[in-house]
Amino acid sequence: MTRVAARPARILVVEDDPAGRELLEHVLGEDGYTVESEGDGAEAWRRLETEPTRFAVVLLDWELPHLDGLALLERIKAASALEAIPVIFQTARTDRDSVLAAVAAGAAYFVPKPIDRELLRTVVAAATADHGRSLALQETVQRGEAAASTLVAGDFRVRTIAEATALATLLSRACPDPERTLVGFSELLINGVEHGNLGITYQEKSALLAAQGWAEEVERRLASPDHRDKRVVVHFERDDERIVVTITDCGPGFDWQRFLTISPDRIFHAHGRGIAMANLMSFDRLEYVAPGNRVIATVDLA
Repeated sequence: MTRVAARPARILVVEDDPAGRELLEHVLGEDGYTVESEGDGAEAWRRLETEPTRFAVVLLDWELPHLDGLALLERIKAASALEAIPVIFQTARTDRDSVLAAVAAGAAYFVPKPIDRELLRTVVAAATADHGRSLALQETVQRGEAAASTLVAGDFRVRTIAEATALATLLSRACPDPERTLVGFSELLINGVEHGNLGITYQEKSALLAAQGWAEEVERRLASPDHRDKRVVVHFERDDERIVVTITDCGPGFDWQRFLTISPDRIFHAHGRGIAMANLMSFDRLEYVAPGNRVIATVDLA
């Protein structure tokens, strides 16, 4: 089935095998993306350095001449002009050490080799949407409200994804490194809305993303009498040593331990990495309280 991307985006494919590169260009081109490609990691890096805002997503192979995929990923994430670009690893490696190395370097998405066309489409659509949200969030943070840094304590309630995103922006502005915490707050608050309050299960989200029906289902459930009065409750507190944010949703909780790290058996899923990325990159500590509908995020100040 051919799907047209909601927001046509430019994708850089980095693949040294000509046949594999041609297949990726064909599949993604069918979905309305503009696809450009390189067969060499070093050449891809030069292109990204020269045009850092050109691409919305980078899809790269692990094994590349002159500069392998992991080294290229590390360079992308170390460059302030490029670090927000989602990188999708195309790989046959599923061992724990390889997965952890890629995640530590900044990989958020994986697709298997040989290619699964429908999974590729779903993952690229998710990465493209995340890139758009990330740019919008960063823009609001950079516009900034200096007053947020003076926030000492506060209680907030959010119902919708839009409200969760807006509050994530405010909370990140109150932290010493807003861009570090922004994605983490966004992931935790959106999880509270979609999974906690609205009851969208992991399996349901997988199916909704594959069918491109996630946003519509969220809106349908928000309007439902079963869910329309539910709120995610957020408490913010700052002292001289730390900022502590407690997020509580109305759900029954979940097995959070499985999601604090990225498991090899889920690396090829289109979602399910947000909590792990928040734990690894956004906060100094992330602690869930049983049964899992409350999470405490801590940012150290001293």
